Amino acid sequence: MKLRNFTLKVCAGLLLLSGALITLGQPLPQRLSKDALTTAAREIIATARYCALITLDSKGRAQARTMDPFPPDDNMLVWFGTNPNSRKVAEIRRNNRVTLYYFDREGPAYVAISGIARLVNDPKEKARRWKDEWKAFYPDRKKGYLLIAVTPQELEIVSEKKGIVGDAVRWTPPTVRFGSERPRGTRRTLRRR
Repeated sequence: MKLRNFTLKVCAGLLLLSGALITLGQPLPQRLSKDALTTAAREIIATARYCALITLDSKGRAQARTMDPFPPDDNMLVWFGTNPNSRKVAEIRRNNRVTLYYFDREGPAYVAISGIARLVNDPKEKARRWKDEWKAFYPDRKKGYLLIAVTPQELEIVSEKKGIVGDAVRWTPPTVRFGSERPRGTRRTLRRR
């Protein structure tokens, strides 16, 4: 019985040691600050240019579409232009929790931002957030153009090139959580009539 317990302890010790040796061969994930992760995320976002805006439809199914966002502001608030009659607007009215997904295939790298979307129909904001290449999509900018502002709650990032890889066991990416401060320029929202 004593020999069996001793053998089990030795085997357990060898197993732990072999796991430690395997882990030593793996690069340890960096522990980066919120600012460093946010800076890296901004670089990936700029490289990706387009992103997927993911909403939930009335049946709870995820709906993704490619969007042409403005670069995030200082608070990582992301703005988009859209048609007020689009499905995404109806889905945001029903459930304003959204995800933005940016992918840099060359990196390889990605950024996923979970946040709260707001529909903004303020003429001054619409004038500030306009791209001339959108003229064909929005011939009537007054009635046919609406803004979506996404306030981030959480950001996930992975970038092999920068060594931002997260937890090797659970594949949990590095995450930045944002406060609940209300960003500027999002007070006025479109209301249903």
